[in-house]
Amino acid sequence: MSKSWTWIAPYIFAILAVLLAAPLLSSLALIQSVSVPYLQLSGPHAIRLVANLLALAILWILAFTAFQQIPDNGRGSSFLRNLVLPLTTLVVILFINKAFRAVGLPLIEQIGSSRFAWVYAIGLVGSGLWLTAAWILHRDSLREAFAPPRQKTQHQDAQALAEDEDSRQEKESEAPPEPASIATTSAINGCTPGMLGRYKVLKELGRGAMGLVYLGKDPTIQRFVAIKTMRLDQINRDDKLQDVKARFFREAESTGRLSHPNIVTIYDAGEEDDLGYIAMELIEGTPLNQWARKPNLRPVNEVLLTVATVADALGYAHQQGIVHRDIKPANIMFTKDHIVKVMDFGIAKMASSSKTETNIVLGTPTYMSPEQISGKKVDGRSDIFSLGVVLFELLTGQLPFTADNVSAVLFSIAHHPHPAIQTLRPDLPPMVQEIVDRALQKELPHRYRRAEEFASELRDCIQSLAA
Repeated sequence: MSKSWTWIAPYIFAILAVLLAAPLLSSLALIQSVSVPYLQLSGPHAIRLVANLLALAILWILAFTAFQQIPDNGRGSSFLRNLVLPLTTLVVILFINKAFRAVGLPLIEQIGSSRFAWVYAIGLVGSGLWLTAAWILHRDSLREAFAPPRQKTQHQDAQALAEDEDSRQEKESEAPPEPASIATTSAINGCTPGMLGRYKVLKELGRGAMGLVYLGKDPTIQRFVAIKTMRLDQINRDDKLQDVKARFFREAESTGRLSHPNIVTIYDAGEEDDLGYIAMELIEGTPLNQWARKPNLRPVNEVLLTVATVADALGYAHQQGIVHRDIKPANIMFTKDHIVKVMDFGIAKMASSSKTETNIVLGTPTYMSPEQISGKKVDGRSDIFSLGVVLFELLTGQLPFTADNVSAVLFSIAHHPHPAIQTLRPDLPPMVQEIVDRALQKELPHRYRRAEEFASELRDCIQSLAA
């Protein structure tokens, strides 16, 4: 499918060439001296009639091509796509009548005026009904195109907000194809693609940060994969599209170079019919948000070890120049083999590249760092802050920053101190309090500089608890 409107140019040039050539040919002495006896038309009239009919035929072919080229995105493009053929047919019928009455009256007389009028009326009414039906059947697409962007509710409890986010993200967890554990959503445009690149799409797994998530299979090596998708055809400007695609594949390439036992592996990235996709390791397990609320909290030493393992994985990624940007319990998987896996490296940035400037995905609000909230350039220390929030939550069963709406939560993260963790868990040793306090420092110089330092202090704490 074309990514721009340049395909229109040949048809426009062809129509203009036909219409401009007709007067020139008609003025030739040879043409003026010729008549068409069977049609009872003079040479100039015959040339102009044929030129008009040919131009209208090219116009209808252009409309048919537009029907195939315009993306069916469920919004304005879908509405235009379904109206282009009936509208063009109506215009063609009107201009055919005009052309015959201007230079083809002898033909009308041969056909019969009443018969010609009936044919014209039937064509006019039929195309009008077709246009009306198309308008009515697809008015929802037009309404969606002009609908204001949906606003997030501003009167939710912050902790309920986090649970909603975790529930949504749990759907995209790379679970194996067990019918009981697979959450399904509506497929893109109502149908699941059969193939994405070399991967056979088997079924939907859920919805991720970028779009729908599918269970796929690489038939060459018989490997199951999770395929996360991102729509590209909703980007209107061609230069914006090229920029988004460049960033999408650049980010996928960089995250695909990560090779760590505690990071979900990205195998491939590509584009298929305006659908960007990323194929990644399919894992079976449980996200950490299952243990982020009472009474399901895990033992302290297990929490510290898990977070230390995540910090190690983040440290490795940061050394490669990759920042996660969306660390939270739902993006940390604990597999059935008791291996910690960090998911969705770079996905937040890839998703944001497809949004407009007024709808940018920056991360999950309750886990964002102060520098993310302020829109500053982030580095690995932003992930450390988010991991500090995860540590606080896994130890206490609640978030360190809460308020009655999203804006207040973000303001609290940026300006208010977090509660002392020992007031919520008096049984925790002071060393745990010190680690959490340092990870959640709002000023970058006071926070852990590297994730490896965070992991090292967590392991020292585990040793002191065991002693």
